[in-house]
Amino acid sequence: MSSSTDPRNSNPKRMLPAHWLMLLSFLLALSPDLAQAIPAFNRQTGQNCVACHAGGQFPELTRYGRLFKLTGYTIGERAVPISAMVLASLSKVANTSKSADPSADFQKDGSVILATASLLLGGKVTDNIGAFAQVTYDPYATQSPDGRFHGHSNADNIDIRYADRFIDDKHDLIFGISANNNPSVSDPWNTAAAWMQYVPVPSPTSSRFIDGNTPYPGYSSGGNIAGLSAYAFWNQAIYVELGGYGSSRGLSSFMSAGIAAADKTKLKGLNPYWRLAYSHDWGAHNIMVGTSGMVARVYDDPLDTSDPASIHHFRDLAVDAQYQYLLDPHSVTAQFVYASNRHRYPDAQVGLSVPFVDAAGNALASTNASDTNHLLRAKLTYVYQAKYGGSIGVFNLTGSTNTAFLTAGLDPGTLTINPSPAAQAPSTQQVDGNRTGNPATRGATLEAFWTPIQYLRVGAQYTAYTKFNGASKNFDGFGRNASDNNSLFLYTWLAY
Repeated sequence: MSSSTDPRNSNPKRMLPAHWLMLLSFLLALSPDLAQAIPAFNRQTGQNCVACHAGGQFPELTRYGRLFKLTGYTIGERAVPISAMVLASLSKVANTSKSADPSADFQKDGSVILATASLLLGGKVTDNIGAFAQVTYDPYATQSPDGRFHGHSNADNIDIRYADRFIDDKHDLIFGISANNNPSVSDPWNTAAAWMQYVPVPSPTSSRFIDGNTPYPGYSSGGNIAGLSAYAFWNQAIYVELGGYGSSRGLSSFMSAGIAAADKTKLKGLNPYWRLAYSHDWGAHNIMVGTSGMVARVYDDPLDTSDPASIHHFRDLAVDAQYQYLLDPHSVTAQFVYASNRHRYPDAQVGLSVPFVDAAGNALASTNASDTNHLLRAKLTYVYQAKYGGSIGVFNLTGSTNTAFLTAGLDPGTLTINPSPAAQAPSTQQVDGNRTGNPATRGATLEAFWTPIQYLRVGAQYTAYTKFNGASKNFDGFGRNASDNNSLFLYTWLAY
């Protein structure tokens, strides 16, 4: 049900030529004047990056940046900007000793790597049509048995828009239609699930505990699907968006180009998405409060959609708020999201017994029919002179306990901790396993960054955990504590 790749997969995934041809055709259609293309949105608008991005910190948007996006990326002269994005990084986990195989559980720990790269293409096509498309390359997407890594590319965020605006001395209406492949990628606020986590995340397992892999709001359908939504922004105050999503196939196959069939999300029918927000500006200040949600029906096996009883039912709801103060040389952004997720399992996965017992030797409860999780995420960022900045973010995930989550427990015969018989990689369970059956994870991230030029950011993040997988101590059943996952993440991010 995920489009992500396992870096320890021994079978590197191959491109799907038909999908890439469709994506290339789309990009070429978007680019009739490609020979005269310019390299970034700021070249199209004639504005500095700080005009669209809060404190110049891409991709977080300012009031002007939101207007540019809502009007379909069409402000400025007709030209199609091309950008490239590259991330070099270093991840360091606090404790790698509690592992049977540190080289697998913490790949590239403490090493500088070229983490990821993207090609971005978009901008104005006509006065009413524009787009943003991203193709991302992961040098560490898969790993063969001999230890060699293999790179892989796939379609990332895609947002194709038609937009128009009617404005007079009393009224201002922006409306549009977005064809996209990721619920909330069309959203103009930084608290949207698609945008709140903004620094690209490296694939090697040394990065498994960095901020980008901590609990973030998201939709259970995942990305690389196909959707169409209609939106309206009334008097720059009321924003409404309604849409529906299904599997990417046929003409929309380019939305998931490069994703192997076994990793694609297969949705049953049309799955509704909605967004409502109120925004208010006064002077250098802006505040937004909103809500969003989605209902998704996802097949358990994307390669077999013949059985309607194999469907997972998800309901995602969220409330969010954002405050911005933007007045040179200061930029302040505060974000808050509270999200709830309900997951009802397919009938065949309900009520199964588990191979563990409690301390008295009694069988544990059977697996749940459904689970509910709640996530609180908040962040405060300050930037000075669009060069020097820092942030503090906190996260707190809570949820129902389910024996299906157990990866270790008491053996019925010896009443000692044993790994799950179903575990395919005991060393992995030893590091990110779960002995409690509860997903509770809590912590905070401190970040400092420097932007010497508007296209380059150098940053350092430190993520600390007080709880992981339901416990502060011995969360995996093999002695690993939440604080052992504390991680330092250094990065250099170039976007031009």
